[in-house]
Amino acid sequence: MATLKPEMHSNWVDRTSAPGNYQSLWNKFTAFADRQRERKVIWFFLALTVQGIFFLPMPAALMYYYNASIIVLFITLFCFFTNIIAYMGGAGIRMVLLLSLMSILIQVAVLIFVIAQ
Repeated sequence: MATLKPEMHSNWVDRTSAPGNYQSLWNKFTAFADRQRERKVIWFFLALTVQGIFFLPMPAALMYYYNASIIVLFITLFCFFTNIIAYMGGAGIRMVLLLSLMSILIQVAVLIFVIAQ
């Protein structure tokens, strides 16, 4: 009696991609964010602490010492509350880490722009 012997040699390597160990910056970020899924609460408290200590007092200092516009306050509050709503609203870890990073970059850019004027 002839029996079927399924011998599937599975090779899970994608042969269409170029050889080498190339990873884009976005792929590295998503891999990092996926590993941080269990630590979302820690990232929330870290974002609140960093923004509360460094960036929320920034508009007061910039408006007092550098005569900055009130727009600086609105940008800072928008970035802060966007992060809080995203974290407390249950957004995914990739989105909240990306929002935190963008918020920091925006506020540093505002700081540099106001001081450079």
